Amino acid sequence: MAPVRLRHPGGVATIQIDFASATVQDLLVEVQKVTQILPSQQQFKAGYPPHALTIIPELPLDSLGLQPGEQLIVSASPGASAQPAFTPTPAPAAVAPPVAAPLQRAGAVASPSGGPDAIEVDGSYLIHRIVPDDNSCLFSSVALIFEQGISKASHVRQIVAEEIRADPITWDDAILGRPRDDYISTILKPNTWGGAIELSILAKHYCTEIASVDVETGRIDHFTPPPDRDTGNRCIVVYSGIHYDAATLAPMIDAPDDFHQTVVPVQSQSEEEDSVLGAAKKLADKLRAKRAYTNTSTFDLKCQDCGQGLKGEKEARAHASQTGHVNFGEY
Repeated sequence: MAPVRLRHPGGVATIQIDFASATVQDLLVEVQKVTQILPSQQQFKAGYPPHALTIIPELPLDSLGLQPGEQLIVSASPGASAQPAFTPTPAPAAVAPPVAAPLQRAGAVASPSGGPDAIEVDGSYLIHRIVPDDNSCLFSSVALIFEQGISKASHVRQIVAEEIRADPITWDDAILGRPRDDYISTILKPNTWGGAIELSILAKHYCTEIASVDVETGRIDHFTPPPDRDTGNRCIVVYSGIHYDAATLAPMIDAPDDFHQTVVPVQSQSEEEDSVLGAAKKLADKLRAKRAYTNTSTFDLKCQDCGQGLKGEKEARAHASQTGHVNFGEY
């Protein structure tokens, strides 16, 4: 464990972090305990002169370039308010948990019988586009958005592999969590999960921001392309803890797939000011009320390659790194 000094709206504090094994998400949790700012609302600056840090919760802590004893400047995103450090146990599935105050231009609508969930926004509908639960869901969702069909998921994997192969400086062994050649060969397998690394690469390749909305927390993570490649557009993916789906705009709930708009202009980085982001948050609220998510820190997994039982995504990633096994199933 090593100290990290925090300068935050309430004063100055020191937290202890295991730099060898912690993720960015672990840092966010520790900061919340001290500042009572929710992880989704935390903003960080470090260095001199202070510069903003890009927060990707799934990456190792060293992706931020922090050193033990370094000072972090913590603030809340505009419009955020302090929250209790620990949230109450969610209500039973039969009772919908509280949701955010409704936006002026986005509202939940009843889904057709057996149809996908949808949120009305600016006269259109943000539709939950469900892809197969086959360990290739992230790549299928991105293929649906940018390649007009989930059949191109393997092509999306190739894009990721080629970028990692071409840029050994950005995507070194430390960031990937395993030898680069091993990571490349593994990500090309059709049963390997994708996550924050893949979304970062794909945002750059398609020159489009990928906004990932987390069903359990309502947090939106923004994976943005480099400024010189940014087209000013955005797409939406929905993350349930162990699964990714897409969300696209349609002129009516039952519009054919060809009528869906998969990429939209960025209005703002704030869900209060961007109607599509606001609709994505409300879609997450709707799915959360159905308990359509999995807590990745506590769910039980089984390695399909060797049969070992595992708890949570952290153990699964460690097991994959140690053994090369990538086939996991939820108990």
